[in-house]
Amino acid sequence: MRLSHRVHAVLHRYLSLREGQADHDTIDQDLRGGIGLRGTNLWILMSAIFIASIGLDVDSTAVIIGAMLISPLMGPIMGVGYGIGIYDFVLIRRSLKNLGIATLISLATSTLYFSLSPLTGEHSELLARTSPSIWDVLIALFGGMVGMVGATRKEKTNVIPGVAIATALMPPLCTAGYGLAHGNLGYVAGAFYLFSINCVFIAFATVIVTWAIRARPHTQIDVSMQQRVRRYVLGAVVLTAVPSVFLAYRLVTQEVFHARAQVFVKSELSLPLTVVAGTRIDPAKRLIDVTLVGQRTDQRQLDALALKLPGYGLPGSRLVVRQAGDERIDTSTLESSLKASIVRELVTANDVTHRDLDAKDKTIARLQTELDRASAKRAELSQVARELHAQYPQIRKILYSDATEWDPAASAPDAGSVIVFTLSTPKPMPRADRERLERWLKVRMPSERVRLVTNG
Repeated sequence: MRLSHRVHAVLHRYLSLREGQADHDTIDQDLRGGIGLRGTNLWILMSAIFIASIGLDVDSTAVIIGAMLISPLMGPIMGVGYGIGIYDFVLIRRSLKNLGIATLISLATSTLYFSLSPLTGEHSELLARTSPSIWDVLIALFGGMVGMVGATRKEKTNVIPGVAIATALMPPLCTAGYGLAHGNLGYVAGAFYLFSINCVFIAFATVIVTWAIRARPHTQIDVSMQQRVRRYVLGAVVLTAVPSVFLAYRLVTQEVFHARAQVFVKSELSLPLTVVAGTRIDPAKRLIDVTLVGQRTDQRQLDALALKLPGYGLPGSRLVVRQAGDERIDTSTLESSLKASIVRELVTANDVTHRDLDAKDKTIARLQTELDRASAKRAELSQVARELHAQYPQIRKILYSDATEWDPAASAPDAGSVIVFTLSTPKPMPRADRERLERWLKVRMPSERVRLVTNG
């Protein structure tokens, strides 16, 4: 028993909220004074709304943080929780009234701003406020708890500003205003739900701390009224939290699907002489859409890869593979198919005029010239491939093709066509050899637009 008493004494000494606590009259006066929404507070609120809206519009985190620091919304919310904790129903009604007015002003001001703003982009800071989850519930709960503890101290610290940043009351209202201005009800619902989560759980945390410090009740009420108030509080908390659990579950399943899909693509679609040029993963449709560039892969092999999806935890998923490019251009097949197409057109159009026949003759001559150029280029590339193999006998296979280079950092991303040589070697080619061969190719070819790809 002595040990248990000692443990209890130690825990009480370290975890007690009474150390450094202000007297109850001071706490009561400070919290009641923070719920007011007239004069200065109203101008500060509208200014904070404009600042937060601009921050969301230009995707500036620093500006949004500044708006959260000067926002006076925490006062009425903590007033609601404190009123419930001391059973002061007049204070609760007054706090709710001020909170409702602040909310309407915030929505109206942000809607007005986004209606007039020439910027219409949806940035990450704005989108982050449209899909709340259980983590937002926890942030609001612990943030509100810390905020109320800070409000009960004799010496005021930077706790309240930190809570204002963590719980982010202002940005969700501005995001809802953006949704109203652009007719996006999904954004309005998501953002306003996040604001509701913050309000309910900051108030709930305030109630818990108020009861923990044993603040004096405003009026003496019977046990049945106390139980009724606690049931109402618990009901509001549960009704607010349940949808966030569902949203969190959906978010987690989407992230898990995305991660498993990336592992599948990296493990199974890293095929010889083939490069994954793009991947689009849609968890909602359970779709994995991959674009491959290089040597074409047989459809039966792709079907076999799709059967491996359940082994990666992706049952019921659909794999779509798009293949771009090929290893070589078969000019003989191209020539015969083009000639056959032209002959069919000439046979079926036996009533064409002489002008049409002249146009077709010109088309045939142009296509023949292009075929001759393709044949000459193929012969030249074959000669270069033989010279490459002579310099580096370890090469097992050489593929060459025309490609379009795309550089997102360039002013014109589509920089034109390049010649790509893909080398297959038993072992990875040393970097020095690869650089030497690429320099040689740029000198050997008539153009420096040559790329060397090794696959050892």
